[in-house]
Amino acid sequence: MRICAKASAAEIMSGWRFFSLILLALALLSFLVACSTNPVTGERQFTLMSQSQEIALGQQQYPPSQQAQGGAYLLDPAVQRYVNAVGQKLARQSAQPNLPYEFVVLNNDVPNAWALPGGKIAINRGLLVQLEDEAQLASVLGHEIVHAAARHSAEQQVTNLGLSVLAGVAVTQTDNPLYQQAAMMGAGGFQAFYSRENELEADYYGINYMVAAGYDPYGAVELQQTFLRLSQEQGAKSDPFSALFASHPPSAERVKKNRSRAKKMPKGERNRQAFLDAIKQLRRDQPAYDKHQAALVAASTHKNWSQALALTDEAIRQQPKEARFYLTKGHLLQRDGKNDLALNAFDRAVSLESQFFATRLYRGLLHHQLGNYNPASQDLEASHQILPTQVSSFYLGDIAQKLGNRRQALDYYREAAEGGGDLGREAVIRARSLGLSLPP
Repeated sequence: MRICAKASAAEIMSGWRFFSLILLALALLSFLVACSTNPVTGERQFTLMSQSQEIALGQQQYPPSQQAQGGAYLLDPAVQRYVNAVGQKLARQSAQPNLPYEFVVLNNDVPNAWALPGGKIAINRGLLVQLEDEAQLASVLGHEIVHAAARHSAEQQVTNLGLSVLAGVAVTQTDNPLYQQAAMMGAGGFQAFYSRENELEADYYGINYMVAAGYDPYGAVELQQTFLRLSQEQGAKSDPFSALFASHPPSAERVKKNRSRAKKMPKGERNRQAFLDAIKQLRRDQPAYDKHQAALVAASTHKNWSQALALTDEAIRQQPKEARFYLTKGHLLQRDGKNDLALNAFDRAVSLESQFFATRLYRGLLHHQLGNYNPASQDLEASHQILPTQVSSFYLGDIAQKLGNRRQALDYYREAAEGGGDLGREAVIRARSLGLSLPP
C-alpha cells in the first residue's frame, strides 16, 4: 500500500539550522510532488502532474509514439475499428470512464501493447496474431486501461525523478525524447517500466473490467501464459522482444494469481469467431511479415544481402501493398549501389504511406546522396514534420548550408546536436564552422 506521510517537527528537529534545511527540502518536494488518490484502488499515491496535464501529455505524445514504433496499421482499417470498439467497451467499465480513450493497432512485429497517460493506448499487430479470441484481446486492453486510469505513468515519473534527485544526477532532455532517437522503424517511443506492484494491479483490476464488460476472465490467464511462453522462447536472444519483457515482465506468479482470480469470477463471452473475422487480413499476411523478418535477420545478422533481397521480394509478392517491405528493398538496393532501383522502391513506399515518417526520410536521404537537394529537402522536411529526428535535422542543416542559408542551417544543427552521438558531434562542428558556439 502506498502511504503519503508527514514527518513531525519533533522527529526532524536537531537544531534550528538542520530544521531549516529540512523545511526547505520539504517545501521543494511539496512543489515537485503531490499526494493524490489512486482513482482505481482508492489508495494514496504520489504524482508529479495533474490529470489535465497527463491528458495533455498523452495527446501530445500519442502521434509521435505511434510513428516511432512503426506507425498505424493501415492495410485493413476494419481491424482498427474493431479494436477501438472492444477498447471503448472496456473503458466504460473503468474507474475513469470519462478519459479521452483512444486505441490504435500499430504496424509492428513485436507482440506488445502500451498506454500513455490520459488513456492513449496501442497494441501491436505482432500481439494481435498471438491471440486466439476477443476475451484475450480484452485482457490486453483492460490491463492497459488500468495503467492509464490508475495514473501509473505519472507515478513512475515521480519515482524516476526522486531517484535522479537523490543520486544527484542532472538529467537534460529535449521537449520530446523521441527526437533524440535514431530514425529506425520500430524504434521505441514512449516506454513505461512499471513496478511489480503496478503490473499486478493492472492484472487484478483489468480482470474486473473484463468481467464487467461480459468477457471470460480466463482470457487473462491465457494471455500471461502466452507472454511466459514467448519469454522462454526468446529470452536468450537479443532482439526487440527484450523491450517487451522489460516493460511487461511475465512470470509464473502472474499466471497463478490470474488463475486464482478467474476461478472466483463468473464465466463470460470468448467471441472467438468475431475476433478471427476481424484479424483475417493480418493472419493472411503473416507469412509475408515472417519473410520480411527473415530478410532483416539475413541482412543484419548474417550479412547475406542477396538472400535478404530475395526474401524481401517474396514478402512483396505475398503482400504488395506493405510500404515497409519496399523500404527494406530500397535499403538493400542502395547498399549494392543500384540507386535508380532503390529510388523506385522508395517511391513505391511513399506512394503507399506518405504519412509514415520513414518513407519520406529514407527517400530524402537517397536524394541527398545523389545531390538532388530540392527533392531531398522536401522529403526530409515532410518527414521532420511528421516525426522530428536527429537524422532529418542534420541533413536538413547540411542542405541549408550547401544552399547558403546559414541561419536555417544553424537551427537544424542545433537540433541535431541535442541528440548526441557521432551525428550530434558532427553537428556541433558544423555549427561552429558557421560561427555558432554549441557545447561539445
